[in-house]
Amino acid sequence: MTVVVLLGAPGAGKGTQADILANRLGIPHVATGDLFRTAVRDGSPVGLEARRYMERGQLVPDDITIRMLLDRLAQRDAADGVILDGFPRNRPQAQALDAALAERGSRVDRAISIEVPSDELVRRLSGRWVCKASGHVYNEKSNPPRVNGRCDLDGSPLFQREDDEAGT
Repeated sequence: MTVVVLLGAPGAGKGTQADILANRLGIPHVATGDLFRTAVRDGSPVGLEARRYMERGQLVPDDITIRMLLDRLAQRDAADGVILDGFPRNRPQAQALDAALAERGSRVDRAISIEVPSDELVRRLSGRWVCKASGHVYNEKSNPPRVNGRCDLDGSPLFQREDDEAGT
């Protein structure tokens, strides 16, 4: 099992790099933010728990985050490994990940920290747009969609996450 952890601030490029690595290695890109949004959208019990914190702008507690991630690691497509994006974010999460991987006879193979100056992070986030249907990410400056406001993959409308808006 290959496990790569990508660390960095929102907008640092973890998702972009994770997608590249996932394609090259043939293993899934697992982003905790995506896990939360999917669980909330699907109305799962753990998603409803997470939603209470997300709606208040708070971090989802470790026990919920860890539970969601371990459930994801147990899925068939993750048997050969994962690229983790945004997890672990603290020592208890790292310890839980290490313990879960040890049970599978595995460990984290690589941890990569992506460092970006804060003014660049603000610029990137304020220009980031996401396709609600596919999750594909665009940037007004560096990776714009072919048709303004529409996903290149399926034509769905693009939206800007609340936490990506310039005033946040």
